[in-house]
Amino acid sequence: MTPITCIADLQALAKRRVPKMFYDYADTGSWTQSTYHDNEAAFQRQKLRQRVAVNIDNRSIKTKMIGEDVTMPVALAPVGLTGMQHADGEILAAQAAEKFGVPFTLTTMSVCSIEDVAEYTSKPFWFQLYVMRDRGFSESLMQRAHAANCSALCLTLDLQVLGQRHRDIKNGLSTPPNPTPRVLLDLALKPRWCWNMLQTKRRQFGNIHGHVSGVDDMTSLAEWTNSQFDPTLDWSSVEWVKKHWDRKLILKGINDVEDAKIAADIGADAIVVSNHGGRQLDGALASYDVLREIVDAVGDKIEVHMDGGIRSGQDVFKAIAMGAKGTFIGRPYIYGLGAMGRPGVTKALEIIHKELDVTMGLCGETDIHNVGRHNLVPTGK
Repeated sequence: MTPITCIADLQALAKRRVPKMFYDYADTGSWTQSTYHDNEAAFQRQKLRQRVAVNIDNRSIKTKMIGEDVTMPVALAPVGLTGMQHADGEILAAQAAEKFGVPFTLTTMSVCSIEDVAEYTSKPFWFQLYVMRDRGFSESLMQRAHAANCSALCLTLDLQVLGQRHRDIKNGLSTPPNPTPRVLLDLALKPRWCWNMLQTKRRQFGNIHGHVSGVDDMTSLAEWTNSQFDPTLDWSSVEWVKKHWDRKLILKGINDVEDAKIAADIGADAIVVSNHGGRQLDGALASYDVLREIVDAVGDKIEVHMDGGIRSGQDVFKAIAMGAKGTFIGRPYIYGLGAMGRPGVTKALEIIHKELDVTMGLCGETDIHNVGRHNLVPTGK
């Protein structure tokens, strides 16, 4: 095997090993995908100040995110259908994150349930909530996350309606896959994935299946899920969530200064500057491009994290330099998971950790807490 040196290597391997519908699910944006691509391009536009003849021995990139110690300012983002990238994917990713010392965020739309992940890990993880039309179900999700000792709730605000992802429709995305001739041919070319999937019983939305009355097969599950994203979600809904959750609260999907100000005033512990990885509003600003303005507006009132377009430790460095206190990565660890399972997630984290450490040193810094805008070349130069 060619040595794996960067996240792109893991991506190429995942593309070969994961069935097309599930690889495309992770590696796609809505409509024209302009925001999906611009999330990455925004980091490329940002240049760094190289400094020399500085003692850069004894570097440290350890810090805290919402008061929790982390080996680097990175959390694994919530990603739907992670358990279809690799069998038991959420469990494997959570285990890798725990051992590495970074937070793992389990999504509502996971294959492995809250209870599954709690059973196979020993430290608290974070849980991402979608507020459904069925508020009773949403409340029960929070209760289950609390019982599983989740230390933070990450409430996603930008999925009231689904942005259309053309490839998901063309691929006939479903879990488990519908056995059409085209799908069966694709699966036949992915024997490693099929073998692993045969070893697990987890092939449906674990947080929903068995927890909703009247949902007892894939058809009824799909119909229920598609009808449940709540277009009435508003700031009063956030207040409702706060009444039912007494631990740390993170609001994800903030991509506008006015929304950031409301989020800070509402009493959340952190926000995630995010456009859902370019999967919702196509044409929205890249997360990195709006980060500075949001940090300047509310960074002294609330902890600001960011998500979207991060593919390297250099990207993490740029986000921290711009003022973020932490970052979320989705696709990088998903590529690792699809490529190699749990070791692949660890490899993705190792790559980002090394790139962040080396970049910080070459910019003349030894402590991640001292990184700032003085490490960035001003736009236009």
